[in-house]
Amino acid sequence: MKFIVDNWMLILIVLSSGAMLAWPLLRGGGGGALTAQGAVQLINRQRAVVLDVREPEEFAAGHATGSRNVPLDQLEAKLQSTIKNKTLPVLIMCATGARAQRAVAIAKKLGYEQAQAVAGGLKGWKDANLPIEKA
Repeated sequence: MKFIVDNWMLILIVLSSGAMLAWPLLRGGGGGALTAQGAVQLINRQRAVVLDVREPEEFAAGHATGSRNVPLDQLEAKLQSTIKNKTLPVLIMCATGARAQRAVAIAKKLGYEQAQAVAGGLKGWKDANLPIEKA
């Protein structure tokens, strides 16, 4: 008990730093927990589909090899015709990951339970030196 009283400040620091480390886990991972390398593993092992939700002009300038383009504002209307098998993992990508998070919510609402955003979007994909193609 004397230790706790004498070192209350250190204990407070330990508890607060532990809470800060646990916060992203508690709120669901934040800006896309799936790394580019994890996405490649899902593509190779589970035949995951990569969906790019950027505008067609952005998509034409460069996109992940084999990805399909459905702009975010058309996602709700076109997703079911673009990806018919709802059991496949759907890896959603945009420029940096912000639009992809919104797209994941839409995809899950439509029944694509394995929809995930790729962390960092196309920028993270490029940073991992993964293949890019232009339309």
